[in-house]
Amino acid sequence: MSERKAEVTRKTGETNIALHLQLDGQGGGNIQTPVPFLSHMLDLFQKHGHVNLTVEATGDTEVDDHHTTEDIGICLGIALKDALGDKQGIRRYGSAFVPMDDALAHVVVDLSNRPHLELRGEIGAAKVGTFDTELVREFLWKLAIEARMNVHVNVHYGWNTHHIIEAIFKALARALAEATSYDERVKGIPSTKGML
Repeated sequence: MSERKAEVTRKTGETNIALHLQLDGQGGGNIQTPVPFLSHMLDLFQKHGHVNLTVEATGDTEVDDHHTTEDIGICLGIALKDALGDKQGIRRYGSAFVPMDDALAHVVVDLSNRPHLELRGEIGAAKVGTFDTELVREFLWKLAIEARMNVHVNVHYGWNTHHIIEAIFKALARALAEATSYDERVKGIPSTKGML
């Protein structure tokens, strides 16, 4: 099997991002963004998803964190799609429940080439530190669009907003690790259509 990795750069009037993703990694890398809470979540994502992820980003955070968060989601989605290639032999579907103290999140993904996001449940407070928690949906939506995957997120419960979002990112990582993994029983593309 060839090494599944991708590099994406995106430079706009609002952000400048360089991202490298290696799917079959050890959960390491270097996350450098001007959005500390997002950096923390991406660090959790790489560790629990067993991917190597490097992100170097700057952005107009003097406005707010929206553009930087959104564009990192775009870049990660593009990298995921590119690294997967033709998707031969992968499991395609992944699901993970993750508890984080008081919070429980469930994420299910389908690498279907049909982008969609469903986010159900309450995320909690409007901010974690300086981070606008509405940007969690923005990040996940852009990731789903660019990776062309179906993502369902259910927050079952939780009262600490940091814990809720952390549970979401860890569950996303684990669900993607399952979906992108190889299954020796899968021959070719895992679809009756013959393509994804």
